[in-house]
Amino acid sequence: GSTLRARYSSVCERGIGGFKFKSVCERGIGKLRTRDFHGLDRITSSRPQLTTQSISEGAALQLMPASSGGEMQGPIATKIAKFRAALFYSITATIAIPLFAVMLALAPPVLIFDRYRRALEHSVNRFWAAASTKPLYNTKIEGLENLPGPKEPAIYVANHQSYLDIYTLLTMLPRPFKFVSKTSNFLIPIIGWSMFLTGHVGLNRMDRRSQIRLINDCRKLLDNGAQVLLFPEGTRTTTWMQDEFGKAHPVMGSFKKGAFSIAKKAKVPIIPISLVGTGNLMPNGREFLMFPGSTKMVIHPRIETEGRDANELMTEARNAIASALPEGSY
Repeated sequence: GSTLRARYSSVCERGIGGFKFKSVCERGIGKLRTRDFHGLDRITSSRPQLTTQSISEGAALQLMPASSGGEMQGPIATKIAKFRAALFYSITATIAIPLFAVMLALAPPVLIFDRYRRALEHSVNRFWAAASTKPLYNTKIEGLENLPGPKEPAIYVANHQSYLDIYTLLTMLPRPFKFVSKTSNFLIPIIGWSMFLTGHVGLNRMDRRSQIRLINDCRKLLDNGAQVLLFPEGTRTTTWMQDEFGKAHPVMGSFKKGAFSIAKKAKVPIIPISLVGTGNLMPNGREFLMFPGSTKMVIHPRIETEGRDANELMTEARNAIASALPEGSY
């Protein structure tokens, strides 16, 4: 009503944290059309969300609370976040070499007896991720009853907010799985090599042949009882919104159809997963910061794919993931 419009206009005029939401305000309070990082039009919720791509940079940090409750803000909170990030990377680096040595020792028998699932190598990855993250943040998990069997082929699809997403999934998801990463990441000493030993899948987004190989590699894994994790957004989100209480949230981007086409052709179920809060702890593009707080992972009921259209599967999975995200951040 008029009261809501007045409040919205006031916020637009003043700005928040020194950043004026001019591009959003000019579009009015109705269904705001924004352009996400893929260049595709997306409709946000009809409620007055202050959503704009530029918030993903410096302005996002002004809006973002330094803890889950939002009570810590300012320079001190930023220094704490920098210290926590340094601690996180220090722990990861310290345990990387001995754990990689373990993975090397396990590689021959794993390749002989468990070439596709590589459960032992995955268990080392999981310990690595847990040792790096559990001292710094906790994750609440819901929906474990929705997981497929350990040797049942399936595709997990999740929203992608932060560098911490993979660490959180490795720590909390009690199943060996393969994820897709840029081919250049496999060249990173220790980390990239461990990804190679675990059998994760490389992708060069600019190479059409690499995309075709990705489909074939995923099909081969699924046909041999492995489980695959894909991020249908394609990359980490760069868009943020602010809720009515002044807290910033990363906005889930549009989905690509690839993961759902693979699942349909392989006739395997899709397991949607919502990751909540990882982007607030370590914002995309600000990996030198790790704010205090906690995260949540929600595993939704499986979506059967046989006889279904890929677009229909994509919509159903996206709606499931969005159901656990803060209102307006999808």
